[in-house]
Amino acid sequence: MSPKSTAPSPFICGLDAALHVVGGKWKPLILFFLGRGPLRYGELKRAVRGVSDKMLIQQLKELEAHGVVARTDYKEIPPRVDYALTAFGESLVKAMVPLCGWGERNAATIATALSGRNETKRS
Repeated sequence: MSPKSTAPSPFICGLDAALHVVGGKWKPLILFFLGRGPLRYGELKRAVRGVSDKMLIQQLKELEAHGVVARTDYKEIPPRVDYALTAFGESLVKAMVPLCGWGERNAATIATALSGRNETKRS
C-alpha cells in the first residue's frame, strides 16, 4: 500500500481541475462532437463552426496532452488522421451531458439575456 501524497493540489477544487482541461471557447464543442464518435480533422473543423485552423490545432494538442483525446495517424498518402475520445475523455463528456441539457432547456432565456445585453451596448 503506497502512502497518499501530501503535496497540495494545484487546484482550488474539482471544478478548477475540470476547467483546466475544458476551459476555453472551443474545447467543450470539440468534446461534444467527438462524443458522437471519431472524426477526421476536416469533419471536426466543419462541425465546430467559426474556429480557426490555428486554434483548432492548438486545442486538439492540449486535449491530447491532457489524455482526453487520442490522435491516430494512419501514415497514408494522402495523409489520414482522426481524433477520438480516450476512456478518460469519454468520462469527461458524460459529466458534460447535464450541462448540455441545461443549455438546451434554457437556450431561449440565454438568447434573450444576450440580446438585451447587445441592445445595451449599442445605446
